[in-house]
Amino acid sequence: MALPDRSDDLELLLRRIIREEAGVTPVAPAPKWRGGTMVLRPGTPGLQEKTWPIETFFHKIVMLRNRLRTLEQQVNASDLPADVKIKLQGYVSGCYGSLTSFNLLFADEDDQFKGTGGD
Repeated sequence: MALPDRSDDLELLLRRIIREEAGVTPVAPAPKWRGGTMVLRPGTPGLQEKTWPIETFFHKIVMLRNRLRTLEQQVNASDLPADVKIKLQGYVSGCYGSLTSFNLLFADEDDQFKGTGGD
């Protein structure tokens, strides 16, 4: 009986930790949106509407969320003066708050945006 390769286990563990720390954990859209289409319909008659898969839009929202998390981590780890850190953290929290409208797209509540009232 062969023993499991510990280096494979360690590699998987390290990959998971790096993904989680970088904020690149897998995120799924809520089931009702999967396979759906997003439509932007202009208010001016005669102009063409724009459509694309909701998953494409969702992916962009998740990338934005991940980049905000990375920015927040960079601010927290920086050597900036405390008052500057607090100001920048306020801007990041404000961005999260502005994006809470998109929370309905997320399958898991833990993946959603949280503004200053959140964690």
